[in-house]
Amino acid sequence: MLDTASIPTQKPDTRTPEAPRPAAPQPHPSSTGAIRTLGSNPATAPIVLHPGDSIPHRRRVLYIVLLGALTALGPFTIDLYLPAFPVLEADFQTTAAMIQLTLTGTMIGFAMGQLIVGPLSDKVGRRIPLLSVTALHVVASVGAALAPTLELLSVARVLQGAGAAAGGVVAAAIVRDLFGGRRLVVMLSRLALVSGVAPVLAPLVGSALLAVMPWRGVFVVLAVYGAIMLVASIVLLPETLPPARRHDKGATTVWQRYRSVFGDRVFIGVLIIGGMTFSGLFSYLSSSSFLFQLSYGLSPQQYGLMFAVNSLGVVVGVQAASRLAARFGPQWVMAWSTAVLVVAASAIIVTDQLGLGLWGTVVPLFVFMTACGFTFPCVQVLALDRHGKAAGTAQSIIGATNFGVAGLISPLVGWIAKDAGITATTMASVMVGCAVIGVLSLWFVVRPRTVERLAP
Repeated sequence: MLDTASIPTQKPDTRTPEAPRPAAPQPHPSSTGAIRTLGSNPATAPIVLHPGDSIPHRRRVLYIVLLGALTALGPFTIDLYLPAFPVLEADFQTTAAMIQLTLTGTMIGFAMGQLIVGPLSDKVGRRIPLLSVTALHVVASVGAALAPTLELLSVARVLQGAGAAAGGVVAAAIVRDLFGGRRLVVMLSRLALVSGVAPVLAPLVGSALLAVMPWRGVFVVLAVYGAIMLVASIVLLPETLPPARRHDKGATTVWQRYRSVFGDRVFIGVLIIGGMTFSGLFSYLSSSSFLFQLSYGLSPQQYGLMFAVNSLGVVVGVQAASRLAARFGPQWVMAWSTAVLVVAASAIIVTDQLGLGLWGTVVPLFVFMTACGFTFPCVQVLALDRHGKAAGTAQSIIGATNFGVAGLISPLVGWIAKDAGITATTMASVMVGCAVIGVLSLWFVVRPRTVERLAP
């Protein structure tokens, strides 16, 4: 059944009464599973602006679930084994710094993989890069589970990161292939919800897995996860990029796609905002275990509960942002959310200096996480809505920037606190700096008043 509730536009019938009416054409199925039914009179039929508008609701829900699971593969690959660091250090008889390098290698592989997969998916279609790179993830996960030395584990982790890169990039590109305007806001908000919550939940899931299996079992779980995604993609995901769009004039090479994306001032601005917001989030993630367990004395169980509560802030923010952005515009939602990021991070410093203790940190931190939830989907919408012909390239740049910049900035918390130990003030200082850069980018690079309203 054709869903055109959100697009009521009709073309008037301007023909004379004597003009013969054409025979009713048959429905034409598209590669996405959508069917454009013109009815008996094409001249007066509703116009479907985007292929996804005619996809049945049940099928759309299926795409959300599957694309969300593909998006989560990257964060889970990066963070699921973090609780096993002490065990890895003991098993390989090495230092904590060497174990942390396996995480750095994973993030490098993840960032580089996105930069390759994104433009490739714009050139050859979505399915081939998604299936081939996800298969690489499965093989690399098995290799990590069997690695006899730290060197081989490190190599496997780099390949794992590269193999997990396709999920998030191709998922967002598929959404952009199918949807536009306000419905694009809603669909991307679902993926942003996964992107924001998965890095927070992955260490908790990893801790639960380590209670029932050795550290190598974590990589077996990742291999199974990747295999399920591979099979589901083969069976359920269609090719959403028509051959004609792979050779559009001005976007036939990787260089042309990168040039078109980086030539957009608004894209550059939201790229900075996304990178800074993600870096502020990772500054919290990288230092929270030291802060809340060592400084505030929480048990691992209490710390896990606090983690879960903070993840709810991201959920609330993403869900609210999808509605507000469709009504007022994503640039104006970010005008508020980026300001709240600065205020909330600054409040953490103030409450810490006033000696208000645990609750003085937790309350503004929850507000900060909620503001992150408001910001993430707006970044994706503004970036992808403007670059439908290079959606894979645009999303790959966003993902690589988020993880690459966060990987560089988040260790600053430990560097600042190397002598006195991590405190709420040292953590929030980096968060404030990131948030301020995001605000400046919004008002001086993006310039909200110059951004057009979303199409229907």
